[in-house]
Amino acid sequence: MGRAGCCCSGAERLATPSLVRRLRPLVLLIIALISASRIGNCQVISPQCRIQKCTTDFVSLTSHLTPAVDDFHVEFCKALRSYKACTQRTAKSCRGNLVFHSAVLGISDLMSQRNCSRDGPTSSTQPEVFHEPCNYYSRIQHAHTHAHAHAHTHSHTHARPGFLFCGLFGDPHLRTFKDSFQTCKVEGAWPLIDNDYLSVQVTNVPVVMGSSATATNKITVIFKPYEGCTDQRVYQAVTDNLPAAFDDGTVSSGDPIHISMGTDGAAGKVRALWISERSPGHHIELHAGYIGVTVIVRQLGRYLTLAVRIPEELAQAYDATQDLQLCLNGCPRVERIDQSGHLPLSPPSVGLQLQHLHKPRYSSQIQLYSQSDRQAFTVEAAKERCREQLEVQDIYFHSCVFDLLTTGDANFTVAAYSAQKDMESLHPHRDRWRIYPRGSAPSTFYYPQPLQLLTLLLLCTLSFV
Repeated sequence: MGRAGCCCSGAERLATPSLVRRLRPLVLLIIALISASRIGNCQVISPQCRIQKCTTDFVSLTSHLTPAVDDFHVEFCKALRSYKACTQRTAKSCRGNLVFHSAVLGISDLMSQRNCSRDGPTSSTQPEVFHEPCNYYSRIQHAHTHAHAHAHTHSHTHARPGFLFCGLFGDPHLRTFKDSFQTCKVEGAWPLIDNDYLSVQVTNVPVVMGSSATATNKITVIFKPYEGCTDQRVYQAVTDNLPAAFDDGTVSSGDPIHISMGTDGAAGKVRALWISERSPGHHIELHAGYIGVTVIVRQLGRYLTLAVRIPEELAQAYDATQDLQLCLNGCPRVERIDQSGHLPLSPPSVGLQLQHLHKPRYSSQIQLYSQSDRQAFTVEAAKERCREQLEVQDIYFHSCVFDLLTTGDANFTVAAYSAQKDMESLHPHRDRWRIYPRGSAPSTFYYPQPLQLLTLLLLCTLSFV
C-alpha cells in the first residue's frame, strides 16, 4: 500500500528536526522583540522586570555585526553572554513573564548553535567615553560618572543637561528662555544674553517712519575665553554682511574634539569652537562645543534673525551687573508693543495708531520703508500670505501677519517661517514648541483627537489580552 495523503519532499525537509532546532532561537527572539515592543508601549511590564532593556541592549550590540566583519563569532558570543547575564539579573522580577522566558530559551539555543562558551568576556553596554575637557557633553558625562562611581545600583542612563532656547526675529519678536513670547520696540543696542561664558547683543532700528516697530540689523556674539579651550572670539553680522569667520579672520578655535554629527548619529572631529556657513550671506551657524552652545544667524530681506540654544547651568552663571538680558527676563514693560502676548492685528492705517508713535531716537544707515515702497496688506491678505509658509496658526503665524501689516514687506513671512524652523531644531522640549496667542484655538493637527486616543487605548488593551 502506498502512503496515504500527499506530501512534498520539500515539506519534509522543512520539517526536519535539525532545521526546527536551528529556527527555534530565531523565532523565540522575534517573539521577545515583538512582545517587548508591544507590551512596553502599553506599560504592562512592571518597572522591576527589565527584560525589554536586556533585549534592546542585545540588538544594539549586534545590529552592526555581519559574517563579513572580523571577529564576528567572538563579538556575537560576547553579546550573547551579556544578554544572558542581563536576564539572570532580572530573573526574579520577571518570573512568569512570557517575553522573559522566550528570550532565555532563544539565548540558550543560539549559544549552543554558535558554540559559545558559557564563561568568557562580555560586551559592554556602555561604550568607553573619553574625557575631553573641551567637550561640554564629555565633561558632563565624566562628572556624572564620577559622582555615581560608588553608587550601589548600576545605571545605564547618561547625564542629560537641561537646555534653554531664545529666539529673535521680525519687528522684533522675542521668545525668552521661559518661552514667553513678546513683541518689543527695544530700539538701539540691547543685550540678549550676558553671562560668564557668552554675550549676545543686538541692534534694532525703526522699519517704518513714524512707527515704534523695529527690526534687527546688527548682531554681535562674544565667546568669552575658556581656559585651556579657546581664547575670546567675536562674531559680528550686519545687514548685507554675514561673514563666515570671526572678527580676527579665523573660522575655528581650540583643540579638536569628538562630537555627534546630525540625527543619524555619525561622529566627527571638530574644533572646540567653529563656524558653519550653511548659505553664503544668508545663514551662518556658530557652534561652541566646549560650552554646548549653538547660535543661528540669518539674513532675510533687510534684517537679521537669531536663535540660540544654551545649557541652563551656563545661562544662570551671571552676577547682579548682568541682569539686563532680554532672553532671561524679557523686554522692559515700557518697551513692549504686544499686550500680554496678544498682538493687535489691524490694517496699516489703524495699526500704526495702535503702536506708540514717536520720532526715531536711534541714528542708523538703514533706509526706512516709505509709503511708496510698502505693499499694502489687508488683514485677510496678510493671513493668506502667511498661510503659504505657516500652516499652524500659532504665535509665529500671528507675528507674520503683524509684520506684514506693519511693514508691507513680504520677506517677514520667510523670517517667521525660518525662525519657527530654527526653534524646532534647537528647542529641547517638543511639548513647548507651540505657543498660541490669547483667544486663538490651537491647531488640531498637533493634538490627538478623542477617536485617536480611544484607538490607541484599544490597541494597548488588545495587546495585553
